[in-house]
Amino acid sequence: MSEAEILSAPLVLEYPFKRTVGPVQSAFLTGLREGMVLGVRAEDGRVLCPPVEYDPVTSAELTELVELPATGRVTTWSWEPAPRAGQPLDHPFAWALVQIDGADTGLLHALDAGSPDEVTTGMRVRVRWNDEREGAITDIACFEPAGDEEGGQ
Repeated sequence: MSEAEILSAPLVLEYPFKRTVGPVQSAFLTGLREGMVLGVRAEDGRVLCPPVEYDPVTSAELTELVELPATGRVTTWSWEPAPRAGQPLDHPFAWALVQIDGADTGLLHALDAGSPDEVTTGMRVRVRWNDEREGAITDIACFEPAGDEEGGQ
């Protein structure tokens, strides 16, 4: 073998799996299919969105679902200048942690804002729904700027 030859082997790293969801996450996903955002209320009054079945602080089972608006505020973000195949948008966007109005936790999703100059921590955003929904997080196409005219906290 000459020094110019390089040995290589294709490698595809994937973790294919299927999972079932319990009653709280099932309700959340069904709500997304219907164009509704749901959270779950903890014993101390906090609202978690996305909802979880057990309180991350106390481990108590959580069952009280709360309907939330499709608006919120960006709490932190990072710009994605060159999206890869399979990402939510095919053009530059921000990954944003969005605190839905009425929730105490953040939901990570894409924010279609045009440029990093248009994204700020604290900016108001709203859900952009996919036209065809199936009960998955991808039913939210992305978030988009909402402006200060949108209500909320």
